[in-house]
Amino acid sequence: MPIRRSALAPEKPKPKIPELVKDIIRISDIVLEVLDARFIQETRNKELEEFVRNLGKKIIFVLNKKDLVDMKQKAQEIIGMDLKPYFFISARKRLGIAKLRRMIKIEAKRLKSERKRVNIGIIGYPNTGKSSLINILTGKSSAKTGADAGFTKGLQYIRLTAGIRILDTPGVLPESEYSSSDPEAIKKQSKLGGRTINTIRDPEMVVTGLMQSHAKEIEKYYGIHAGGDAEVLIENLGRKKRFLKKGGLVDEDRTAKFIIRDWQKGRIRI
Repeated sequence: MPIRRSALAPEKPKPKIPELVKDIIRISDIVLEVLDARFIQETRNKELEEFVRNLGKKIIFVLNKKDLVDMKQKAQEIIGMDLKPYFFISARKRLGIAKLRRMIKIEAKRLKSERKRVNIGIIGYPNTGKSSLINILTGKSSAKTGADAGFTKGLQYIRLTAGIRILDTPGVLPESEYSSSDPEAIKKQSKLGGRTINTIRDPEMVVTGLMQSHAKEIEKYYGIHAGGDAEVLIENLGRKKRFLKKGGLVDEDRTAKFIIRDWQKGRIRI
């Protein structure tokens, strides 16, 4: 006899990502916020930081991608920021990991007298390298990584030691930045890796935004003098790479996406 739909138990709705992250913070004893060392303030989620502090949790700031910045300049830039304690690391080049691991173990040992297991929550803007960091800390590919922002799906528990467990979550944007139509929000999210190639409807607009703040570095990387003009850069690079359409016209969409991909993969040092 077929079961009537009304007799079936309703499926439990999946939590929205921001609520999921808040749940992780609630059950975490220590929280690591992973930031992009190139864009420290822009990748901070102050809403979540305040939420962490209001719960009386300890927060450690992990500034990833140190290999892509001038460390002397960053050391000056970070003075006055409310970022203590903080660690500069490069997950890609495995720099600064040992110091961070020691700090985690010291803090966990302090808490172990109160509980059997210490939970370390990992939060951060999409594409800041959270999962790559976890894999290096644990010495195994436990956390899935991917090129797309928000690749991590749902909650993952990863064992660091017998008494320390890491909780990995998807990257999230601050609630104030959620937008699918605001050009400035889209440009910022694309610049920081929070919006990836397959979700960018107007890549030329994004390249224009990148050129407004980093024309010198972008032009140097491609060996093209464009005078800060995104259209000139796209035209010249498209011809250089032979990204052409019928009639010999530059495929502007493909060329713009090529630039964004190089930028988000950290190939253009600033």
